[in-house]
Amino acid sequence: MSVTYPSSSAVSGETAAYGGFIDALGGIATIVLAIIGLSGIKSGVLVSISTIVFGVALLVQAGALLSEFSQTETAQGSDVGTGYGGLSALFLVGIAGIVLGVLALLDIHASVLTAAAVTAFGVALVISSWAVWQSLTSPLIAARFRTHAPMVRLIASEVAAGSAGLQAIAGLAVIVLGILAVCGIYTVPLTLTALLVSGASIVMTGSALSGTMVGFMRPAATRAG
Repeated sequence: MSVTYPSSSAVSGETAAYGGFIDALGGIATIVLAIIGLSGIKSGVLVSISTIVFGVALLVQAGALLSEFSQTETAQGSDVGTGYGGLSALFLVGIAGIVLGVLALLDIHASVLTAAAVTAFGVALVISSWAVWQSLTSPLIAARFRTHAPMVRLIASEVAAGSAGLQAIAGLAVIVLGILAVCGIYTVPLTLTALLVSGASIVMTGSALSGTMVGFMRPAATRAG
């Protein structure tokens, strides 16, 4: 009788995939809350809640990327050390965003704190875009794609580059909107708009990560008898 055990590669792939899905769901929730807030329904409360939700989404994204990096780091010749700076930014900014969102929800300088949080979100998106690119183009993932058709490998490469580039551009836009909001220029509408852009960015990168892990990769299993 033989028993099949999932390999560490499979576990890592599943963790990153689930993280990508949850990350995308957090982005969708942020988008929905921001749109409702922009329509004028309890904007002050929703901007605080959206800030908290997006902070959680950043933490989930950081966890998914860290899971993939931990597996990639074991591959021979891989070098992902430069990606950890982006992950540190995601973790720190995610936690800070949650704290600032909670304080804003308690009506403690709400408009200023949420505007400052989204500015930090933008910085984190820009910095972590390199980590996203590294995760989707690492040697280990390239090896998993080696058995697929050239067109599939080309599409995967374009998805990786496009996701990282989109996140960087969205991050820059969020920084600009956040700074304007901090300066008191249409603070709540601009903050909600920045959260809307952030949520859309995280949906794209989260979906790209999940699609890469689930759609194209088939981690091997280890048999023991």
